[in-house]
Amino acid sequence: MKSTGIVRRIDELGRVVLPVELRRSMELEVRDSVEIYVEGDSIILKKHSQSCIFCGGDRDITMFREKCVCQRCMAELSVG
Repeated sequence: MKSTGIVRRIDELGRVVLPVELRRSMELEVRDSVEIYVEGDSIILKKHSQSCIFCGGDRDITMFREKCVCQRCMAELSVG
């Protein structure tokens, strides 16, 4: 893990503000979603992207019964 040297305090509501430089470098826009992971004693934020529930791919995603499925997996499901 690479340190940015940035330190922020958590406010009374549990919020942390990500500096604009970091948001720009990670291409995070207002209203974007981030995923939160825990690894040991670390909290990891990752820009959320929709991915296929079967293969994890992020191309040609379609919503099927409120789940993300790529076209390739959708084709495999329809054959089977």
